[in-house]
Amino acid sequence: MRLAVAFALAVLSASMPAPAQDYPTRTVRIIVPFPAGGTADAMPRLVGDFLSRKWRHPVVIDNRTGAGGNIGAEVAFKAEPDGHTLLSAPPPPLVINQNLYAKLSFDPLAFEPIVVISRVPNALVVNPKKVAANGVSEFIAYARARPGAITSATQGNGTTSHLTSELFALMAKVKFQNVPYRGSAPALTDLAGGAVDIMFDNLGVSLALVKGGQLKLLGVATAKRMASLPDVPAIAEMLPGFEAVTWYAVVAPPKTPKRIVDKINADINEVLRQPEMRARLVDFSAEAVGGTPADIAKYMREEIERWGGVIKSAGVKLE
Repeated sequence: MRLAVAFALAVLSASMPAPAQDYPTRTVRIIVPFPAGGTADAMPRLVGDFLSRKWRHPVVIDNRTGAGGNIGAEVAFKAEPDGHTLLSAPPPPLVINQNLYAKLSFDPLAFEPIVVISRVPNALVVNPKKVAANGVSEFIAYARARPGAITSATQGNGTTSHLTSELFALMAKVKFQNVPYRGSAPALTDLAGGAVDIMFDNLGVSLALVKGGQLKLLGVATAKRMASLPDVPAIAEMLPGFEAVTWYAVVAPPKTPKRIVDKINADINEVLRQPEMRARLVDFSAEAVGGTPADIAKYMREEIERWGGVIKSAGVKLE
């Protein structure tokens, strides 16, 4: 009798899904579809450091760059859906590229949404030796006098920096020459060196160059002035309604079990509540977001509509 009961319990246990507490069982790889050195790389590295201590397994960052984030996204999309390969990305491969590329080798809407780590405002930064303007209104006048002559560095075609540049040009009635790079870091290097004139970049990395005097910050793309930068005008003061932020999400391959998604979500939310983590986010002018998988799914649907509208209104096409 005891043997039969033991056998029945063993069969029942084998048929039940493994508890989420068993996750992870080995190294977790977070694919970042943009190069090291930018905020897109820094956000998952910060979170990964905390998670590796909590999970007692390494969390490694794997930079797979190219095609506006599509290359890294495809790798993550096709990975085993067991939670040991994740994707951390800003908007392009998740909510923008489906409106730009005729065909993608992955379905952005099929990823399992986990959480948004943080949001960072975009801002207009210029090379002070190349652009003679001290504010947004001066810059608009400067740009109108030089249609198509000002070079605008972007993180790549279809990235938030590119679309923010196009949105500004549309609303300010100016024209820029788009110069795409493979991420913020190389673009900012050339901007500081004078190879290009301006950039609409997130403040995560560019603010350090502003404080060092290599770049000049003309305005932030928030609805109102930032408490941490009270002397810097919001671009919306000159262009009402202008707003653009870059966010950094974590998603999992399609069909990743809900119990694993929920555990990763809960653990990242715990990380975001840590005072040490919040202090680090301030260094990147970032605010913690967090929330549930349902929250991020809803937010991403809204972002698809919003950036799709910008792409259509500005007539943005891949070059």
